[in-house]
Amino acid sequence: MGFSGHLVFARSKRPLLEAPVFDSINQELKDTVHAWCPRPGGWQTLQFDHGLWADNYLLALVGWTGAPACAADVSDSDIALVTGLGTNGQRWQAWLNLDNAAALFTEEPEDLDDVSLWVGTPEFNEAVRRKRAELDVDVPADAEGALVWAEAAGIPATARQSRIEELLRSRETFAEDLCSALLDELGFPQAAQPSPEP
Repeated sequence: MGFSGHLVFARSKRPLLEAPVFDSINQELKDTVHAWCPRPGGWQTLQFDHGLWADNYLLALVGWTGAPACAADVSDSDIALVTGLGTNGQRWQAWLNLDNAAALFTEEPEDLDDVSLWVGTPEFNEAVRRKRAELDVDVPADAEGALVWAEAAGIPATARQSRIEELLRSRETFAEDLCSALLDELGFPQAAQPSPEP
């Protein structure tokens, strides 16, 4: 079973969990929040279990940090919807693992009694292909939004849009890995890997 919850990425000189927006989360639940290895420049990623993050937190977090931030809504490690927000209110969104998203969002026939009899059929595969094509149409705009957001965060504009589009169309076993790869590709400084214990 994969991870379901939220990955929250923002910049702060203080631990991100100290942001006032998280004051409503009781200490017992706060103790379940996992901090990833930080990236240079104060960039931090927090991993929240499902149900601990609300969409309106992103605006409050950007206000507190004074820097762009993003959150990825991850479902069973299969897919993630990343939402970025700039200090000027500019938002962007992008799906990660488009093939999985297409399969999940494909509408089932109304007269279907057993979904398992439909999945894997030529009709199902064609419906998924159509849904994947629908989602793919948004990829260039999603990539452009991500690049503009990263530049507003002070990241030098060295990333190529074609590379971001390629990543948004790629597939990984864990959507969380795609979230990290997206930040790397956008030009955010990479997290230092912890040194192995002797």
